[in-house]
Amino acid sequence: MLCRLLIRDFVLVDRLELEFQRGFGALTGETGAGKSILVDALAFALGERADSSLIRAGCERTEVSAEFDLVDAAAASDWLQAHDLVAEGALLLRRVLDGNGRSRAYLNGSPVTLQQLREFAESLVDIHGQHAHQSLLRGDAQRALLDSHARLDSLLAEVGAAWRDWREAKRALDAARDGIDALAAEREQLEWQVRELQTLGFSDDEWLALNEEHRRLAHAASLADGAGYAMQVLAEGDAACQAQVAAVANRLDGLCDYDPALSEIVALLQSAQAELGEAISALRRYNGRVELDPRRLAEVETRIEAVLSCCRKFRCSPGDLSELLAHWQERLSFLGEAADVAGLEARVLASCTRYEELARRLSLGRTDAAEALGREVSQIMQQLALAGGHFAVALLPVEGGSATGFEQVEFRVAGLAGSEPRALAKVASGGELSRISLAIQVVTSQAALVPTLIFDEVDVGIGGGVAEIVGRLLRELGAGRQVLCVTHLPQVAARGNWQWQVTKVADGGQVRSQVAPLEGAARVEEIARMLGGMEITAITRQHASEMLGLS
Repeated sequence: MLCRLLIRDFVLVDRLELEFQRGFGALTGETGAGKSILVDALAFALGERADSSLIRAGCERTEVSAEFDLVDAAAASDWLQAHDLVAEGALLLRRVLDGNGRSRAYLNGSPVTLQQLREFAESLVDIHGQHAHQSLLRGDAQRALLDSHARLDSLLAEVGAAWRDWREAKRALDAARDGIDALAAEREQLEWQVRELQTLGFSDDEWLALNEEHRRLAHAASLADGAGYAMQVLAEGDAACQAQVAAVANRLDGLCDYDPALSEIVALLQSAQAELGEAISALRRYNGRVELDPRRLAEVETRIEAVLSCCRKFRCSPGDLSELLAHWQERLSFLGEAADVAGLEARVLASCTRYEELARRLSLGRTDAAEALGREVSQIMQQLALAGGHFAVALLPVEGGSATGFEQVEFRVAGLAGSEPRALAKVASGGELSRISLAIQVVTSQAALVPTLIFDEVDVGIGGGVAEIVGRLLRELGAGRQVLCVTHLPQVAARGNWQWQVTKVADGGQVRSQVAPLEGAARVEEIARMLGGMEITAITRQHASEMLGLS
């Protein structure tokens, strides 16, 4: 459950730290005080899209941290383990947004992407916004709600992937049938080009070796002359360096008895003798290898010309030939498959069969879930001043199927007993729609695995006895999990296990929101305000006390 929320410089909030309790909590206050801002701040922390307009005026950035107890959140713990993130019983989630619109998110100090944050948050909190009933008029939202309620999201993803595979296979088959002549011409051209390069037998390593060998063979005379000259100067001439250095070393070595300081110089000369000897030995070996070879030079030049000729033909550099061959071979392989009409037909059949198998499983899951959802929502509707009303989920066939399966989902409602259910968008008034939306949310939330449920003014458009029932339903829902409701109805707020009041105050020319927990007389006063407006009488306070006593 949500244990603590720390908000800094978020819209009207400068700094606010809230500690949450279990059960059903009510968040109340005057219109415009900023009740929904707290929900927005939590949604921001959970990965909601955001921009710099959320940063409090005059501040450089906003930051929201949320601490959760994971004792009753098995799905969240599994997600963390799967992503190698450690959390033992508690988790700190933190998100920061700066003035440039750059956002960063962290789970227990480890940076995560917004996509990862949103995935993780789905297992922690379920937020029902005050305009949720409007989305219920859209077919895609109705389908998504039914699939989510029935735990069919992963199967739906498989159906979508199978649908795309099937459509891609059909496109490839149609292209093969329509362009078989063009494919044959392209394949013939590629086969000739591949043969040319395969016959050349060229590799990138060979090009480097060819150029190195060509330089050596082309300058063999100069290399031999240079090596011979070096041998004359160092070892074979009348005044060869090797003999002179040896003579100097011997002369000085004989004088070391008179002055030991010469020993260091002698050591250096002896070291030079050794290195000079190694250099002379290496020169002799090199001289033995260097030779004029006009025939091999001609062979190397012929090979280089063959490579360059091929490059001119295909308008590329020698370094591109190997990559070009690989690309042509890959294209040839693709064209071979594309020309295999029989193989493509088999692929289409296999992908179609898989799609239909998955889509049938999805339809069975939706059928069971639609029947159960219709029955359970209808039961709650009887308590929400919709007696005799009936809710149903219709599955309408889609010819040929789609990426979301064999059917569309349509929510239907009948206002009176015995009447035929019709599309929700056509028959429900604003007040009825909000009550039906609340009934659906209560049913789907009861089946949800998330430990925290938040309702942001979903009770708009209802009042009186219906409001009392809404409060009782939320109280019952809070017996098994944490529930927070932003509400303007005293009948709902009075049912809360705990209550907070949001107020807006002016401070130093700036407006900010603040939150205070309500207990005892303070809570009676707030319920009385919600009942009686600006003028609170003793009778209003007595009524408020009685309402709180019912909870």
